[in-house]
Amino acid sequence: MSIGFIGAGNMASAIVRGIVESGYAAPGDILVSDPNPGALSALVAQTGVQGAAGNAEVVAASSTVVLAVKPQVLPSVFEEVAARMVAAGPLVVSIAAGTPIAKLERWLSPHVPIVRAMPNVNAQVRQAISAVAGNGAASRDQIDSVLAMFGSVGDAIELEERLFRAFMAIAGSSPAWTFLYIDALARGAVAAGMPKALALRVAAKAVAGSASLVDDGGAHPWELIDRVSSPAGTTIAGLSVLEERGLPSAITQAVRATVERDKEISAGSD
Repeated sequence: MSIGFIGAGNMASAIVRGIVESGYAAPGDILVSDPNPGALSALVAQTGVQGAAGNAEVVAASSTVVLAVKPQVLPSVFEEVAARMVAAGPLVVSIAAGTPIAKLERWLSPHVPIVRAMPNVNAQVRQAISAVAGNGAASRDQIDSVLAMFGSVGDAIELEERLFRAFMAIAGSSPAWTFLYIDALARGAVAAGMPKALALRVAAKAVAGSASLVDDGGAHPWELIDRVSSPAGTTIAGLSVLEERGLPSAITQAVRATVERDKEISAGSD
């Protein structure tokens, strides 16, 4: 197995580290290219993977090619290596946001196996949730191999591509909203006298543990809310304020706005 990465940015670096640390692939079987020599050198030094002279070398040497570049960079990448990809026939994995499989097929060919994957920022700490969808040319084994690859940086699920926009909103964008929530919690504690660094740690741990109760414990959020909310207690007092100020509605509207903006961006790039 040989895996090539076109791009050595933050997400690519997180995935490469996960692949190496999990044992999914050996460093010597991973080849990476990037126009930024500093980013490429840093990744090579950190992980022991191989640096490539350019994108063409990655395509020529790899059975799987991961396109880990921003959507606006894809046209120039395909201008350089699309013909080589079609001729060589590697499995092409794209993590470019807002770039559906149909568009990738127009650049390449419907006969090239293509898998679209969408990880999130938590891949940096191997706690990502990633969505994966393949085209008609991608075999079951190829899709499973991509699920395993992204499983090295967290959880990975196979998802119908029509649901990617909703997934992007609640998995890709929501970490930013969660960071905002954690900071707001900490600021409230600071106002009550707690040092900021300690408040941030406590808030982050509380959020992480609460998420685990839903994910690992299998309980419904409202069941858990009821467990923590004593009649006329402190928790229900705070919860009432959040509901009065419209927090649940604001979050739902944020998801809707994110989905609509993704539609606009995708339409503008066609």
